[in-house]
Amino acid sequence: MPPFATAPRRGFVERPDCRIAYEVAGEGPPLVFAHGLGGCLMSWWQQVGHFARRFSCVTFSHRGFWPSTAPADGPDPAAYAGDLAALVDHLGLGEIRLVCQSMGGWTGVEYALLRPSQVTALVLAATTGSIDPRQFREPERACIEPWTEESMAARQALARRGVHPAAGGRMAQEQPAHHLLYTQIDSLSTGLDKEAVRGRLQALRGRAPAELAAAGCPVLCIAGGEDVVMPPFAAAAIAAAVPGARAAVIPDAGHSAYFERPAAFNALVDAFLAEAG
Repeated sequence: MPPFATAPRRGFVERPDCRIAYEVAGEGPPLVFAHGLGGCLMSWWQQVGHFARRFSCVTFSHRGFWPSTAPADGPDPAAYAGDLAALVDHLGLGEIRLVCQSMGGWTGVEYALLRPSQVTALVLAATTGSIDPRQFREPERACIEPWTEESMAARQALARRGVHPAAGGRMAQEQPAHHLLYTQIDSLSTGLDKEAVRGRLQALRGRAPAELAAAGCPVLCIAGGEDVVMPPFAAAAIAAAVPGARAAVIPDAGHSAYFERPAAFNALVDAFLAEAG
């Protein structure tokens, strides 16, 4: 049985300074996916194929990421939540379930706080979004500095081997085709200064973990046990600060568990969505 009965719908949302590309596949309650710095709307192919039997899966590319466009001075992540709001309104989605990975966490946290009554479930995968890890509880806060030093060395070692840090060494070794596809998707956003985007993301990290409680929705934080981009302990730190939130770890995954371990990732999201209703 095919995952969806009709071909996906594709289009653009016009913003004052750019265009946001989107794709909708499947039927049912809206399930929206926000990709990371190395991705675009194509990143979620293993999730859309799974969830489109029961949900209207909405994928989009953040401003500046192929095939969306960017303002002349480059994409500002401060506009991400507004872009998502425009997309939701354009498609008439109303309440949404929102799955975010890495950079997409900035979109997810800010959108959930912008429209707290309109998010029924929020998944934060390998991300703190705009939440500041320096405001974590102990003992996680004390772990940040040593983890940062170790992760920097690990990322440099991966780069010397030609391995994308957000894909990870295990993916490159065990799933070389997936690793190749990951890098190809990453390369689609030609001309985008991702280091500049990364700097702007860091500048927006100012929220305390407890602020996410104001979103008023169930939250699931998913970590990759072998992540060298985001501390795996960040998921538990956020979950501990937000009433009703929970954390899960996929032990044999790097930063992009949704891509590397889709069966495990999808199963966690499936169970969470079923419980969230």
